[in-house]
Amino acid sequence: MAEGGTAKRSVPQVSLFYRLLYRSYSRGSVLSLFLNRRVTTAGWVVLSLLLLTAILGVDLSKSTVYQVFSLVFGLLVVSLVWSWARRARLSARRELPRYATVGESFPYMVTVRNEGRHSVRGFLLSERAPDARPSLSNFAFTQEPGERERNAFDRFFVYYRWRWLMERCLLFKGEQRGEHCTVHPGESLCMSMNLTPQRRGVVCLSDLRARLPDPFGLFQRCRRVEARGDTLVVFPRRYRLPDLNLPGEACSQLGGEVASNAIGQSGEFLGLRDYRSGDVLRHIHWKGWAKTGRPIVKEFEDIYFPHYGLILDNFTEQGDDDLFEESVSVAASFACAIDTKRSLLDLMFIKDEAIVVKAGRGEERSEKLLEVLAAVEAEPEEHLDDLERLVKRHGDRLTACICVFTGWTPERASFLRRLVSAGMNIMALILSRSASKTRAMIETDPLPCRHLVLEASNVEEGLLKLQT
Repeated sequence: MAEGGTAKRSVPQVSLFYRLLYRSYSRGSVLSLFLNRRVTTAGWVVLSLLLLTAILGVDLSKSTVYQVFSLVFGLLVVSLVWSWARRARLSARRELPRYATVGESFPYMVTVRNEGRHSVRGFLLSERAPDARPSLSNFAFTQEPGERERNAFDRFFVYYRWRWLMERCLLFKGEQRGEHCTVHPGESLCMSMNLTPQRRGVVCLSDLRARLPDPFGLFQRCRRVEARGDTLVVFPRRYRLPDLNLPGEACSQLGGEVASNAIGQSGEFLGLRDYRSGDVLRHIHWKGWAKTGRPIVKEFEDIYFPHYGLILDNFTEQGDDDLFEESVSVAASFACAIDTKRSLLDLMFIKDEAIVVKAGRGEERSEKLLEVLAAVEAEPEEHLDDLERLVKRHGDRLTACICVFTGWTPERASFLRRLVSAGMNIMALILSRSASKTRAMIETDPLPCRHLVLEASNVEEGLLKLQT
């Protein structure tokens, strides 16, 4: 358990200007989303043509453009009324996979049933993501990467910050499917859908919509489909790693299983000896017992497993959420790359208390680590002392540790030195916005262990240079 209380961080006041900007951008986003779901791309083109002909055809005596205006206007009215008059009463059942991964599209099946009295023709199905608008405090105090390099107008009105936050808060992107499908009353139709998760964690799919376009494809009515809420666990993004050659020849964890699925002392055969209390019965040498008249057992070499520690620094500063996401992705990459069939792996971090999740032979599978990493959250307060006590408490049985740091500070450097001075084999991975600044800090105060500085904008390329 973590010791000591957590001091509450004071929340700065948001200025009136940012409150007004937030209200304006928030309402504008809602209106834009509402219109874009009901007006197609072709509809926007025709609306633009209507506006153009209205401007050019003002003087009816000198121009015949008003005739085009009348035709376009009539087309829009018919399309709008037709789409508004469309009806559909549908229910659906999703068949989702067990897991998904951030940034990787996956297919799933949806069974749609027509619960109404009329056939539904030419409809589209789409999953609607939860509201992606950021909170007022996030909008006011979280800067977009590279914001300082924008011009003065953009820095003042911070509209690009709003767009960046909207994209970052979006849980998933879906594709519209259906179009020419027809479902008669009481019948069902199986359709293939695709989703691309944008954030890790537990994603709830609870808003399936049917879009009913008019025959001209200008407008479409958006109707909710009756479907139960389904959840999906989204794993963090994972990066490619070079072949890992972590230390572990002389290890401290006695294994109960090896790759051959043998159990107990499963190394090379050493010889025969007298039976001792506690020996496994299946190791009894029956022929030797028959010859000598006393119990004889076969003796094998003990098998030991490498036991690694994966330490996640989840302490972040204000506005470093994206840096923390990269740290989680790096930790997830190692959790997948380390062969837990031939080793044990402990994931350690602090979340109100000390958290240790084990994977490997006789423990959970590596998917359990990914589930935990999918749900881990950033801590606003730094508790490196608690993390140090946690690691040292389990340090005697660890072969080596991989530490993933979210940013770099003198406190983190002291934490790392204390672990090394305790005799632990450490490899540090340091996530940073500016790799050059972090390397300069390390050159001034060198580290006593292997380390690699990873720039947040180029993590995978940095990891491929890793020498383990």
